[in-house]
Formats: sequence, structure tokens, C-alpha cells
Amino acid sequence: MKMTKSLVFTLVLVVIAAFIHIYANDSTRVENQYSTGFYPTFSRMLRYSFGWLPFSMGDVLYGLVILWLIWKLVKGIKIIFKRQATLAGFAAGAGKALRILLVVYIIFNLFWGINYNRVGIASQLQLKMEKYQPDDLKMINGLLVEKVNTAKLALVKQHVQYPSKKQLFVKVQDAYKEAEKMYPFLKYQPVSLKPSVWSWVGNYMGFTGYYNPFTGEAQVNTLVPKFLQPFTSCHEVAHQLGYAKEMEANFVGYLSATASKDTLLHYSVYLDLFMYSNRNLFATDSVAAKDYRDKLAPAVIDDLKEWRAFYKKHKNPIEPVFRWIYGKYLERNQQPQGVLSYDEVTGFIIAYYKKYGKI
Repeated sequence: MKMTKSLVFTLVLVVIAAFIHIYANDSTRVENQYSTGFYPTFSRMLRYSFGWLPFSMGDVLYGLVILWLIWKLVKGIKIIFKRQATLAGFAAGAGKALRILLVVYIIFNLFWGINYNRVGIASQLQLKMEKYQPDDLKMINGLLVEKVNTAKLALVKQHVQYPSKKQLFVKVQDAYKEAEKMYPFLKYQPVSLKPSVWSWVGNYMGFTGYYNPFTGEAQVNTLVPKFLQPFTSCHEVAHQLGYAKEMEANFVGYLSATASKDTLLHYSVYLDLFMYSNRNLFATDSVAAKDYRDKLAPAVIDDLKEWRAFYKKHKNPIEPVFRWIYGKYLERNQQPQGVLSYDEVTGFIIAYYKKYGKI
């Protein structure tokens, strides 16, 4: 019995997907061949292709995919209600869905996803990553609260106004130019950083930015509080540069933001990092964590109140479901802590401080 073309195509896709999975199991191979070999050139090609557009092509593609899925769902429901569904039709539909998923898996990994398995930034900087202790957390909380207060008071004193979207993205680009002087592997050219078309959706789903691996574009939710956007932008650029894991993207975002001469970027990154490290400390010593929060300047407390009010305003029953799904996605991609993986940037900051004596 001859195999059908669809079955042959499915088997070919399965073989390719299996090969990608086996290839990605060797992190050293991924780092040397893919992450620092193929990917930088390929990602620049994507940014040259879509970065010049004034809108996010990736957001348009996502919108079209959602419309297509809705259309398919409605069509399927009609077939069921009309009792036209057959076992053969179901099998054909399942096979088609499997092939689509395999194609998406292959493209996703070839375009970017294999970076989840790289050795990463800790190796590039030769950081000694160790399990940090409560005293380490207290130390880093103390350093960060001082940095946060200093940056915020400077902004207040200088009456600094928040930049427009375009101005912000230029500041982020400049920050990476400064970071490149110290860390050549953080070269960011060309630029493809854009406001998200779906920012209003992000408000209710809990995301402040995201990277589209299919178009190489980084999107920022520009409706969240202004003081969050600089660090979010730096974080998403880190994804573009091949740092897929969230804690690593946070750390690379920190390297770029602190390399900048702009106090606004300093405040944004130090505030975020303080919140991560303070949550880590709260898990082991809630009294000490509260003590450090109480040391924040009144102007910083006002920003935190704005932050809480924003999320309270957009709180909805769908957001926890989305977080759970996203958490499972992270767990499947070398981040067993799920959404808490973002917090693990604290370990990188502690290791960096121990090596360089600064943050």
C-alpha cells in the first residue's frame, strides 16, 4: 500500500523536529554553532526585512492567525451541528493540525527557539553562578534600594519628562551602543523595536512586551506606566540578540540600561530589579524584605502605587489562565520556575556584583 503524500510529508516533518530536539540537547554546540554563529546573521536579516516598517508586521500576522482560528472554529461547529462530521473528516483534520503544529515548531526553533538551550550570558561573562544565601539577598536589596532612590531623586530634581515612544526607542538603541563598547556581543544593529498594536490586550493579559521570533521584531506595551517601559524595551532587545530565557534577557537588559548615561533608564532597571530581589528575600525573610521596601523614597512609593492601581484596574479572570499557559511554555523551554523565571535575574546580579564589585 502506497503511503499518501500527506503521510510522507508528516513523517518528514517529524524527522526534522526530532533532529532539532536532538541537536538542541548539547548546549555547547548550540552556543558555538547556532547562538553565536548562525543566529546573529539570521536575526539581522529579519530586522533588515521588517524593522523599517512603521508598524509591527508580527502583530498583523498574529491578528490574521487569530481570525483564521476563529473562522476554523466556527466552521467546525457548523459541521458538528449539521451532523456532517465523519470519522474520516476528523482524521484528516487532525493530521492537518499536526502538520501545522510541526511546521510552526520547526520554524520557531530554527528562527530563534534553539537559543533556549544555549550556554548563555553567565558563561560569556564568566560569572560564578552559585545558590545565593539570605545574606546575599539582603546585601543586594540594600544596594538596589540605594540605586533606586538616587535615580528617582535625580529625575525629580531635574524635572525629567518621560519621552515619546520614538524617543524612548532611540534611548534604548543608544544604551546598547554603550553596552557594546564593554560587551561586543551585545551589538544591536539594525533596530527593530516597536509599540505593540495589541497593547490594550496586554493590559488585560499582563504582558509589558514580547518578541516575535517569526519576524524578528520586539514589541513594547506602551500603555503601561511610563517608568516600566525603558527596562521592558531593553529586555525585549535582549531577546532579539538571542537571549531567550527570561532571567537572561532581564540581565542583558540590566547590562544595557546601566551602560546608558540616561538616568531614566537607570531608574527603570533598578526599580524592576529591586522588586525581583525583594520578592526573593520575602520568601526567606518577610520582615527584612518589608524593611527594605520601607526605605524607598516617597516618590518611588508613589510610582509603586501607580503600578498597583494600573494592574488592579485591568485585573480579570482571563489573566491568571494566560499566566498559567505562559508558565507551562517557559517550563517546557528550560525554565522550570515558570513565570517566576524572571525573578531569577537576582542570581545573575549577585554573581555580577561579587565579580565586579558594582551593580
